Amino acid sequence: MKAKKVFFNIHSWIGIRLSILFFIVCFSGTLATLSHEMDWLFNPNIRAVPQEHLASRNTMVSNFRALYPKSKITYWVRHDEPYLCDIIYREENGKRSYVFANPYTGKIQGESNLTIQRYFRDLHYFLFIPFYQIGYLIVLTFAFLLLISLVTALFFYKKWWRKLFELQTGKGSLVFFRSLHRLVGLWSVPFTLLFSVTGIWYFLERTNVADIRTTANPLIPKVVPPEGNDNATKLDLSQTVDYDMAIALAKREIPQLSVGSITPPRKPNESIYLTGHSDVPLVRQRANRVYVNPYTYQVIGVQRAEHEGTVMWLNDIADPLHFGYWGGLATKILWFLMGMGICSLILTGIWISLKRQALKRKKVKKKIMGVWRYINWILVSLVICFMGHTLSQQYDVSFQTMTIIGLAWSIFLLLAYYIFVYQLNKVVNR
Repeated sequence: MKAKKVFFNIHSWIGIRLSILFFIVCFSGTLATLSHEMDWLFNPNIRAVPQEHLASRNTMVSNFRALYPKSKITYWVRHDEPYLCDIIYREENGKRSYVFANPYTGKIQGESNLTIQRYFRDLHYFLFIPFYQIGYLIVLTFAFLLLISLVTALFFYKKWWRKLFELQTGKGSLVFFRSLHRLVGLWSVPFTLLFSVTGIWYFLERTNVADIRTTANPLIPKVVPPEGNDNATKLDLSQTVDYDMAIALAKREIPQLSVGSITPPRKPNESIYLTGHSDVPLVRQRANRVYVNPYTYQVIGVQRAEHEGTVMWLNDIADPLHFGYWGGLATKILWFLMGMGICSLILTGIWISLKRQALKRKKVKKKIMGVWRYINWILVSLVICFMGHTLSQQYDVSFQTMTIIGLAWSIFLLLAYYIFVYQLNKVVNR
């Protein structure tokens, strides 16, 4: 068999055999790039009107405490988008919710058990599969498959660089979609390479190859609670620490720091952990870290982005590059469009292969998909079951939210069936 045929078969195998799951991984990641904006669009409580001055964090905590006196703050994030509220992670009686605090007025504007950003992040991150590491590794395996698909396509497309502006029309649907598939694929090469390489880096970090995970994620320093003061160790530090002072200390250590996330102490021996952006470009907020003792308000650890080692720097640029938020809304829109292009490659690739075989034979199901057709649907069914369990048990979402999510998935599955089963059966039975 010629090498070109081998590369074509590998490319087709990846695109067809795991097509539905492949599409879900790519599509969820694409939507995740603009998920903050979707939250802004569909949830008025998360919107903020940018103003010149920011509210005191202590004022915001005071407002939070007035509404939720028995709740713990487990995490506090201020997004890069100035039109979004801060999100304070609230925990009470083993349940977690997200409280929206206006960063300019300090007002608590609302609460939700689930955000659009969180939903697509979890779907793209681990497909809601609860078993340790399995979900993450399944998703990250597609980074290797995406890279293989790219390399094999460039090998079997003869002189592909001459077809960057070629779109064939008027020669039937098969020729048109095959030409469109090639055209979109060629223009998507830089982003396909970027998404696959950063995905492979995530895989290496997750599996701790060459101690990448250990090196890139140093342990948070511990503190010693004050002796002879049992009350201090029993207090909920998340609502009593001086956030304004902790931020001032962090800015003293890193003058250009704009604090983004704060993790308050959850146990008596934990420090206040602050991250944020400085004047170092491209890296995520976690590239700058400051640790503050919640009892003495002494800085006990500092990591500056400009002093990062190579491994840690690579780890901190992976997220901004993968999701495209490093340049604000403009780059997020560009990443979204390129992601949609890659999603279209999966759909057109499935359609082209099935349509081509349908025209050659009258046994398209047996010849093309075979047992893989059932594997695809079984995998998707498992993902939906795990998702339903996670949303109901971990996020405790409302019946209305579950109905909306269920309706969206039903539409997706019906469209998939209509296009790739019903319509192709019509071709076979003509």
